[in-house]
Amino acid sequence: MPKRVPETIDRSALEALEATLGHSFRDPGLLEQALTHSSLRHEQQVAGEKVTDRGDNERLEFLGDAIVGMLVAESLFRRFPALHEGELTRLRAALVSRKHLGKVGEKLGLGRWLRMGRSEERNGGRTRTVLLANCVEALIAALYLDRGLAKAADWVEHTLVEPEATTLYGELQAKHAIGDYKSALQELLQARGCGQPEYSVEGESGPDHRKRFLVEVRLGSADAEKGRALARGIGSTKKMAEQEAARRAFHKANRAPEEKTA
Repeated sequence: MPKRVPETIDRSALEALEATLGHSFRDPGLLEQALTHSSLRHEQQVAGEKVTDRGDNERLEFLGDAIVGMLVAESLFRRFPALHEGELTRLRAALVSRKHLGKVGEKLGLGRWLRMGRSEERNGGRTRTVLLANCVEALIAALYLDRGLAKAADWVEHTLVEPEATTLYGELQAKHAIGDYKSALQELLQARGCGQPEYSVEGESGPDHRKRFLVEVRLGSADAEKGRALARGIGSTKKMAEQEAARRAFHKANRAPEEKTA
């Protein structure tokens, strides 16, 4: 196993990562910033140590989120001219999801390069999907700032879109739920005259830095069986728990297509 990257990454280490990414940065500081989690700066400040020069990756993540959404939308628009807005939205949601971006980060081995505080590392930060996904977004912003939109678009196309787009399109054509299970469940229930699904948090567990949420999805007010539970889901955020509950409810409903409810 490779050793943990030191808190100041030397040029040879950055070059190894650049080879994996397929891009040599004109400004290596952008790459270093994209790899820096906020926990490192916080820990340095608390300890009175010298704070990393370029800052953490939160601002880059903000920019990358906007860039990747636009680039993926354009790619899908060009690839699948016969799809309508709702279908394109579902495909985009799958490709820009934390789950997909996290898998891309894992495949690139970004966990070994992340610069983070000791406590975050002890809590498994190098393998956490959300941290890897955030790092991917920050890297896309760094690529954009370093070489422009064309370079970022090329990287997004070959790394995020191309490996998954055809498979996702096939699943969409087969009427499977793609990406946003909440939307898929809502469409399914509406088609069966069951109204809107409603979500509620039924419980929380774990320390603040590793919360787990239990969410239940129920039939909404438009249905005669208002309040009937459809499924429950657990996730590290409320949104992830809602998606998991929706996923379970969607698949349960599809196993009994003639029933009005799940």
